[in-house]
Amino acid sequence: MLQLDRLTCGYGPFRAVTELSLEVPDGSVLALIGANGAGKSSTLMAVAGHVAVMGGRVLFDDADITAEPARSRVRRGIALAPEGRRLFPDLTVQENLTVGGYSRSQRAEARNVERVMALFPRLEGRMKQLAGSMSGGEQQMLAIGRALMAEPRLLLIDEVSLGLMPTVIDVCYAALARLRDDGLAILLVEQSTQRAFDIADTVCVLESGRAVWSGTAEAAREDPALVEAYLGLAG
Repeated sequence: MLQLDRLTCGYGPFRAVTELSLEVPDGSVLALIGANGAGKSSTLMAVAGHVAVMGGRVLFDDADITAEPARSRVRRGIALAPEGRRLFPDLTVQENLTVGGYSRSQRAEARNVERVMALFPRLEGRMKQLAGSMSGGEQQMLAIGRALMAEPRLLLIDEVSLGLMPTVIDVCYAALARLRDDGLAILLVEQSTQRAFDIADTVCVLESGRAVWSGTAEAAREDPALVEAYLGLAG
């Protein structure tokens, strides 16, 4: 579904990612891992159309979308749940969800809200609550839900577990597993390597903007030196 062909991207003259190639097949999960500054978030933002591509191509369903604006990519079926959630804090949960579904019909909104509530029942009683007044975990659920309102076929999600309690992380990953089982493709950035390995089909390790290791999640789990070598920690 998604193919990056020697993608180089960055900000102004700075290259955040250099000649990165990877594939995310339909219905699969690819986890990007690496230390801070490795280029993980820049990769997701380039796929979403928010970071300038300096070289290479972004292909989606075999179509070259490298030069397409972000709004066109959303209509094609690419949605982003960004690092830090980036909700509209002064809008309600309902309004944030409505914004997420702007590219779809009003008729689809009720159906998509129902889907989000099934994944995150905690949000159902908070539809009139301002997003900025919720806990970090509830905001993460809302950020994922807002992305799902666009009816994506590929979900880009950045730092699922950052700053969250383990019980909330469990809820978010259970939702992602259900989405994967329903056929949604996911490109995931995650600081918790164990969580990433548990849900991913494949793993790509970035270091200084370049891919230094790629393979199956099973192979990554069986290589205890992998995380220590490239992230400087043990798991």
